[in-house]
Amino acid sequence: QRRVRGRATIDRTHYPVFHQMDGVRLFSSWELEEFAKDPKSFTHLQDPSEGTDDSIQACHTPEAVKIVEFSLKGTLISLVQSLFGRCQYRWVDATFPFTHPSWELEIYYQDEWLEVLGCGILQQGILNNSAVPSKIGWAFGLGLERLAMAMYNIPDIRLFWSEDERFLKQFRVDNIHRPIKFEPYSNYTARSRDIAFWVPPSFEENDFYDLTRNRIPADTVEDVKLVDQFTNKEGRTSHCYRLTYRAWDRHLSVAEANDIHEGMAKEVEKIGGVVR
Repeated sequence: QRRVRGRATIDRTHYPVFHQMDGVRLFSSWELEEFAKDPKSFTHLQDPSEGTDDSIQACHTPEAVKIVEFSLKGTLISLVQSLFGRCQYRWVDATFPFTHPSWELEIYYQDEWLEVLGCGILQQGILNNSAVPSKIGWAFGLGLERLAMAMYNIPDIRLFWSEDERFLKQFRVDNIHRPIKFEPYSNYTARSRDIAFWVPPSFEENDFYDLTRNRIPADTVEDVKLVDQFTNKEGRTSHCYRLTYRAWDRHLSVAEANDIHEGMAKEVEKIGGVVR
């Protein structure tokens, strides 16, 4: 288990700090042979120069990748079903630095698809550097907050960083096997404001999300969405974001929301944006 910091927007299902549990399984050639069409001629590694399929690593044979993929997906589907029972799920092609090919596993939760983990076939270079060059393996990383959200009906990932006793006391139990369902306690008013600006050169969407993370009072931004963008004849690009502000401990007044939003506009100008 590890604590991770990432670049992401902040909303009820995304937060830049989260906890992740990783899992790895390695296979020797003889462990895969029983699943091969022709065990006698089976091999899981090959000369990279023989690889012709960019969808897998050049040093892996297609048959070996299929066997390991089957093991990986079967294991993770069993995990999800043991936690949530029968549920809708889907695999989405993804890109990660330590695996190839890679996938994300999503479950259907509260009327939308929620990513719960990323996984894939381990990059062979990692195994080579770990003194097990003759093996092939899979790995996954499971976001514990999102898993807990689905298990306990917690509507907002930011609640995990709350010190509010109304949240914490719901998870103090004598028996860890006792079923728990989160009981919402906050119905404070949300305030939405739009901000449109000409983006500076080399601007990336995550630059704006960084501003909302680092420059706005903690836990007041409930949602950030890019609602419009266009490029004019002169080549200038405009983005319009809708920010939803909500305090967890009180009603946020119109004046407070306006002050926060004006501060956001000033931060945009500091990075070279021109507010429209």
